[in-house]
Amino acid sequence: MPQFSNKRRVRHSAQKMFDLVADVERYPEFVPMCQALKVRQRTSRPDGCEVIVADMTVAYKMVRESFTSRVTLDRPNLKILVEYLQGPFSKLENRWTFEARSDDACDVGFFIAYEFRSRMLAVLMGAMFDAAFQRFAVAFEKRADAVYGPPRVGAS
Repeated sequence: MPQFSNKRRVRHSAQKMFDLVADVERYPEFVPMCQALKVRQRTSRPDGCEVIVADMTVAYKMVRESFTSRVTLDRPNLKILVEYLQGPFSKLENRWTFEARSDDACDVGFFIAYEFRSRMLAVLMGAMFDAAFQRFAVAFEKRADAVYGPPRVGAS
């Protein structure tokens, strides 16, 4: 099963980066290959977590696929878990972690493992997915700079 993981030091707070990744409705504006995202349901749990069920459409050239996932926003622990519900995959697991390193810097961890249901789709989209995941960290970091302003000089 293809997988990709990355840990990157970002010069924004862990809370700000969590909020940025949690703002799934904005993904079509900056996430590679994300053409559309629609939230179906949003539920708050007593443990401080929020659960979102959303449909995402990814596209590259003539290929366009939609899938549904459940996103658990664990704000107290600064973690995000994405679980696959329906679509072109046989498996999809995505996790984000945000570890504070100072008031204005954190390590953002990203992990994704996926397997397409169709071998043909795996051939068509696999290489594009791999390339997109390589650009994810940079896309979110650029988005953070656009939303929160560039990091302060001397921020660690």
